[in-house]
Amino acid sequence: MNISIGNDHAGLDLKETIILYLESKGHVLHNHGTNKAESVDYADFIHPVAQDVEDKTVDMGIIICGSGNGAAMTANKHEKIRAALCWSAEISKLSRQHNNANIISIPARFISKDKALEMVDLFISTPFEGGRHQKRIEKIPCS
Repeated sequence: MNISIGNDHAGLDLKETIILYLESKGHVLHNHGTNKAESVDYADFIHPVAQDVEDKTVDMGIIICGSGNGAAMTANKHEKIRAALCWSAEISKLSRQHNNANIISIPARFISKDKALEMVDLFISTPFEGGRHQKRIEKIPCS
């Protein structure tokens, strides 16, 4: 699977852990995140991930910032993006099953590396259920 990933300074360590983990499983990662610990503006590293997903040059996206909120808000400005802020395995799974989320937003300052890897595993392996959820997805865009 091709996955785009982006992060700000708060998500640097977690991003590196996720990349190593996913590459060991054969996934291809496109890193748009900062590789430095100095403070940066998260939007500069999140928009490229959202653009990759929107353009369908990747299958999914992973975005990481301190709370996960700024990253999710930024990504969700893109018309075809459904970025889900996830803080548990159950939320990660439901975001795919019911919302067909195409980007997972992870709050680096509030979850462990093990929890993040569990959430990412579920996110990329859980299919969208469709059915009654599809009509809800179709009502999300404002245009």
